[in-house]
Amino acid sequence: MEQVNESSPAAPAGPLAEAAATSGNGAYADNPPLVRLWRGDRVECVHRGAWVLADSAGNIVASAGDHAHPIYARSSVKSLQALPLIETGAASRFGFSDPELALAVASHSAEACHTDAVEALLGRLELSVDDLLCGAHPPTDPQARALLASRALEPTALHNNCSGKHTGFLALALHLGVAPADYLDPMSESQRRVRAAVLEMSGVGEDDLGMALDGCNAPTWRLPLHGLATAFARVANPEGLSAERRDACERITNSVAANPVLIAGTRRRICTDIARLAGGRLFPKGGAEGVYAVGLRGGDLGLALKIDDGSTRGVNALIRDLLRRFDFATEEELAPLDSWSGSPLQNWAGVDVGRTEIVE
Repeated sequence: MEQVNESSPAAPAGPLAEAAATSGNGAYADNPPLVRLWRGDRVECVHRGAWVLADSAGNIVASAGDHAHPIYARSSVKSLQALPLIETGAASRFGFSDPELALAVASHSAEACHTDAVEALLGRLELSVDDLLCGAHPPTDPQARALLASRALEPTALHNNCSGKHTGFLALALHLGVAPADYLDPMSESQRRVRAAVLEMSGVGEDDLGMALDGCNAPTWRLPLHGLATAFARVANPEGLSAERRDACERITNSVAANPVLIAGTRRRICTDIARLAGGRLFPKGGAEGVYAVGLRGGDLGLALKIDDGSTRGVNALIRDLLRRFDFATEEELAPLDSWSGSPLQNWAGVDVGRTEIVE
């Protein structure tokens, strides 16, 4: 008789079941060290992972680690999720400005420039914060968080870093006749359009695209890392796509280039810093748990990386180096990212105690 370990967790149900069945039980590939942190003359911490550089045809230009291993792309694919908003005419119908489109692909810090714009857009949809199903969390911006606390106010769904994306989803749902309460249903017409856009842009097969629930309650997509790199090459260089898709990609990338603060924030946000570089040639977007991607506009390249342990420290140091290594920008243009390199490592007294090493 088969023995059952009663301490084992129950199998997930609902939309998580497929992801669990196809995930290799969440195991990572045997990825190489990509970033090492030194304290004194000894290595103290190692971040393993994978990165891949691809063109818009899906060709692999360079890589390290297992780029075929699937990862949850998390918020990095917000630009793909926003394509149907434009392509269906929903953005035109509801008068989305370029700043509002930037918010639709943002992971924002919940400063007033973000929350006020999202609230105004909801009003134009004749909806309210109560229609957002993303949940609430405190602002990631420390000043915005302190302001709420000083007024003894609790955060609302407007402060969720994904509230702009959810407002875009609501506009798409309304345009397609989907009830606002169902706008996150994976089987709704609006989310079916989103899934199709992710498939088409990443170039992965139907069976290679998994799904689970993101932190904001929306579907999140699991795909090979090279699919994410291909998608970013295509978003940033959409010349080979249909006219409708090309126009949508260009509107999104132009909106981000013109509104870098709106995709992240005014204080210490690497997405904003990268989007400001090189005259808007770089189209960046990060995702939770160590995911990052950048498309090079006019260069037919997309870069995607995943740090296995989810460390943003590892991501920030590595992305700056990869942008330099593959000539996404010049050293002079990349200078504003030097503070993200992690070197030198200083203690609270300002004394240099170590360094960050990128393993090539």
